[in-house]
Amino acid sequence: MGRAFEYRKATKLKRWGHMARTFTKLGKEISIAVKAGGPEPENNPRLRAIIATCKRENMPKDNIQRAIKNAMGKDQSEYKEVPYEGYGPHGIAIFVDTLTDNTTRTVADVRSVFNKFNGNLGTQGSLSFLFDHKCVFTFKKKADTDMDELILDLIDYGVDDEFDEEVNEDTGDDEITIYGDPKSFGDIQKFLEDKGFEIESAEFTRIPTDLKDVTPEQRETIDKMVEKLEDFDDVQNVYTNMKPAEE
Repeated sequence: MGRAFEYRKATKLKRWGHMARTFTKLGKEISIAVKAGGPEPENNPRLRAIIATCKRENMPKDNIQRAIKNAMGKDQSEYKEVPYEGYGPHGIAIFVDTLTDNTTRTVADVRSVFNKFNGNLGTQGSLSFLFDHKCVFTFKKKADTDMDELILDLIDYGVDDEFDEEVNEDTGDDEITIYGDPKSFGDIQKFLEDKGFEIESAEFTRIPTDLKDVTPEQRETIDKMVEKLEDFDDVQNVYTNMKPAEE
């Protein structure tokens, strides 16, 4: 398996944290999708994809509908996607994706954590070369799926030629995970839906291009920094180029 999948397997269970925080973050993503494309999932591919992710994360239907309704309200806050990036302790690169309605508050929160751990918050784009920005789709594998043929078709949409195949421990279904060009998110989603695949989740991620080794003590410090960042409601995801711990 490639670098992307090594990284994914080591981080997928840590990415969202506690359930309440997960629902808050998904609610913000619903808000952005609704404001951009309307409240009807059948006419809004991005909202449709987020709802699939909500279901995968066991977000109750009432919560989903309430988030859609709230996003349609005139008094609702306008969330912006703002990335922050810099170096944490021991030279580890850290990328923080946020959704915020108050950038002054968010940058102050993020900066406070970098300062506490003797890190340096850089300018936007300064570390983008250290992370590949990808869209990620996980969908159920059909019995007659020819993966070689499928991937060849998807390559035209900027999808990588490597894929991850595993069994969902909760449902027992065979699932495929693919990575692609973020700009092709809508096209990839439409292709999968037109081919009759049931999409389980669709999101964006950042995969480090060069993983760095750390000692157990260094890992503990960096993990604490990441946890502090993830405690903020505005923070959606935190990525590092720290090499995953061996199982």
